[in-house]
Amino acid sequence: MSDQPTAVSRRNLLRTATGVTAASLLTTAVAVAADEKPLPDGNAQVATAGHINHSVCLWCYKGMKSTDMAPVAKRLGLKAIDLLTPKEWAPLKENGLVCSMTSGVWGGITKGLNRAEHHEPIAKTLIELADANAEAGYPNVICFSGNREKQSDEDGIKLCAEGIKKVIGHYEEKKITLCMELLNSKVNHADYQCDNSKWGVELVKAVGSELFKLLYDIYQLQIMDGDVIATIKKNHQYYAHYHTGGVPGRHEIDDTQELYWPAIMKAIVATGFQGYVAQEFIPARKDMIASLAQAVQICDV
Repeated sequence: MSDQPTAVSRRNLLRTATGVTAASLLTTAVAVAADEKPLPDGNAQVATAGHINHSVCLWCYKGMKSTDMAPVAKRLGLKAIDLLTPKEWAPLKENGLVCSMTSGVWGGITKGLNRAEHHEPIAKTLIELADANAEAGYPNVICFSGNREKQSDEDGIKLCAEGIKKVIGHYEEKKITLCMELLNSKVNHADYQCDNSKWGVELVKAVGSELFKLLYDIYQLQIMDGDVIATIKKNHQYYAHYHTGGVPGRHEIDDTQELYWPAIMKAIVATGFQGYVAQEFIPARKDMIASLAQAVQICDV
């Protein structure tokens, strides 16, 4: 997840398919590989193995709204769309989808739970989002640590835990999982505090609730920690959700970058994971939907 003003941010997608409208995307023939190999049937699903609950982050697809992406996600065999606010949910149910990670917390990425003065406005929106999720039957809500601003890691964990404990009882009552995202502080999110698995795991332990866990963004953590498969095997009980993204560059998860995604997905499946894996790469190709279809097939182990 990213909203920093970089070349790979949600607010700056100039390197994606500029000028391609949502309407043209929806009429473009979907391909599943770099050689433009077509789907066997215009209505065929890409995801068929059934071991991964596939999702996609809408923000990566410039010009598309949830009304545009929902029928595409359904066609490709996805089960969800990620990082939507409740205002964007309307098209989901008619396409048999859910919102796999709800966004909209006060303060965004930089003004997070590691400051006591942020706790009240964050708690207010987190309670509202939990209630909306419970009513809709959706599983997860995202939150953030905020930036360090010279704060020690120990104080950051203490303050984040205090803030989360203000709302976690409500999440337990509603049976909604609150997830803090692990993000990199080297490339996209300078000074972000929850930037490594060790810190995140210590926070989960400090909160002590089965309904507070981590969003493990594989792109982000390859930059910060590396050793992705071993880390997932060691700490999988603390992860409720996964994001993808090519390293380096955060583009297509194909053979142009350094991670081998089938092996990573098999490792996730082997842990017994029942949550969602959301594609969060920024397509570099003009045919963004072809890139999404390819990524889903790569991960459909």
